[in-house]
Amino acid sequence: MPSIFTRIIRREIPCHEIYSDALVVAFLDIAPLSRGHALVVPVEEREFLHELSDESAAALGRALSRVARAVLAATGATAYNILQNNGSAANQAVPHVHFHIIPKYAEDTAGGSGLEIRWKTQQLPSSDAALLAASIREHLGE
Repeated sequence: MPSIFTRIIRREIPCHEIYSDALVVAFLDIAPLSRGHALVVPVEEREFLHELSDESAAALGRALSRVARAVLAATGATAYNILQNNGSAANQAVPHVHFHIIPKYAEDTAGGSGLEIRWKTQQLPSSDAALLAASIREHLGE
């Protein structure tokens, strides 16, 4: 069954579209965290970012910066978050790659509406980091 985003891309479900090209569609979120909250979605339906073709991933990168500039200009927001989750364990609600552009306004800094992020850091010993970095580099060619 196609995701809700695929159905939006196919024009089966209406949206407030703000950008589209052959590989990417962007539209306003129907349950925004702030004014101007937009979603940037590849036409290619994949659940995880790493499953996308290089062409779709590159198109997303180009569209993200263009849409972010436009959202800032249209809303007067002073900053923004870009959020992207992969898999249900990472809080992905729709199993189709998508990026949230969430505008932040000066008044949001006092605990207003929108996205709140709290980092729970951990220590990574240098020896483990070196081994992990080497392993990741080995897998980059795959």
